[in-house]
Amino acid sequence: MKLLLTGAFNYTEKQLVELQDLGYDITFIQDEREEVSFDVSEFEVVVCNNLFLYNDISKFNKLKAVQLTSAGVDRVPLNYIKENNIQLYNAKDVYSIPMAEWVILKILEIYKKSTFFYENQLYSKWKKHRSLFELTDKNVGIIGYGSTGYEISKRLKSFGTKNFAINRTEISNEYIDRYVPLTQLEQILPELDIIVLSIALTDNTKYLISKKEIDLMKNQSVLVNIARGGLVKESDLVDAIKNGKFMGIALDVFEEEPLIDSPLWGFKNAIITPHNSYISDKVNIRLFNDIYKNLAKI
Repeated sequence: MKLLLTGAFNYTEKQLVELQDLGYDITFIQDEREEVSFDVSEFEVVVCNNLFLYNDISKFNKLKAVQLTSAGVDRVPLNYIKENNIQLYNAKDVYSIPMAEWVILKILEIYKKSTFFYENQLYSKWKKHRSLFELTDKNVGIIGYGSTGYEISKRLKSFGTKNFAINRTEISNEYIDRYVPLTQLEQILPELDIIVLSIALTDNTKYLISKKEIDLMKNQSVLVNIARGGLVKESDLVDAIKNGKFMGIALDVFEEEPLIDSPLWGFKNAIITPHNSYISDKVNIRLFNDIYKNLAKI
């Protein structure tokens, strides 16, 4: 079976041999952001991330399965994949733990005013801050409750938060205090102290958070986005920050990446990281294990 791998994952020689031992004839391309220069019609399986943003999937005539190295599926032509009965696998469980840890870190940095103390340390200033917050009893809305939402709620619960799973389908587990249908988002927003976006970006969730939703949020609430930048209308977010709406925001994803010449860089209560929350020392082995397991089933 012909398999196309891309530089979206850095395979070791040992891992390539393991995939070959599954019966795959492997072709490797490093940069999937370029149009493939050779005939792709014989490939039955592809492991990639952005390949189909730059290459026409219809040219892969014999394609049976696509394994993504990302958790999101917004970079592949889902309608074509469904219409042609192509099996689609993503890396939904690979990055959940480091992303959940990032969420906890950023919420605590905002609540404990870490920036204030870091700045004072630079100048050897001994200065207290009297407006620190606890997570105890805070209402946290996790919008999009997949594996990442689960890991976030699991960690938050140890701090005594009240967790709301805002999701398309009903959720019930020991880490969730209340399930809220996504259709009732506007009704629940005024109750939330912290809003975490971990939902997939689709045509239906584009600009899920814009001026209307921001206006419904509590003043001095916290907004965290680790999913996709297109979930939030950034111009409306910028206006709200300027008007003092939020205690703090933490963003790892943006409408356009890399983030260049954006007013978001200039806000002291905005924590900006370069789409980096999914990184950890353990994700590579998790991802390869996922790839191997799924390719063994095909």
